[in-house]
Amino acid sequence: MLLSLEVAGACALVALLLLLLLVLRRRRLTGRLGTFDCSLRHPGSRRWALGVARYETDRLDWYRTFSLSPRPSRTFARGALDVTRRRDAEGSERLAVQPGALVVECRHAGDPLELAMGADAYTGFASWLESAPPGQNVNVA
Repeated sequence: MLLSLEVAGACALVALLLLLLLVLRRRRLTGRLGTFDCSLRHPGSRRWALGVARYETDRLDWYRTFSLSPRPSRTFARGALDVTRRRDAEGSERLAVQPGALVVECRHAGDPLELAMGADAYTGFASWLESAPPGQNVNVA
């Protein structure tokens, strides 16, 4: 009986440690300028992945919320990212993304993807795309 209590205590401690690491990683990511909550979905998939996006000079880095990796899960080059359409979240999407989110349909290097973000975040995203250095072709819907 004592051994099973020790195992249960160790499992609880590991779960608590993982939760603490997730919280610390999120605070580190969102504590920097240029970050915003952003969900990601590839067309053809019905599942949204929750995450945080961060602007860099020439790319948008996207970090999965439930990951311990310090590296971005996806990176989108600014010059290869085009917004094709934006719309309000509809139907079951409203339950999967943050409240009041806009769904931004994009193409990155020809591949379709969807980002869901708040209206304020979209304003910043569109401004970041439009302010690309000279010579880069940028399309914002």
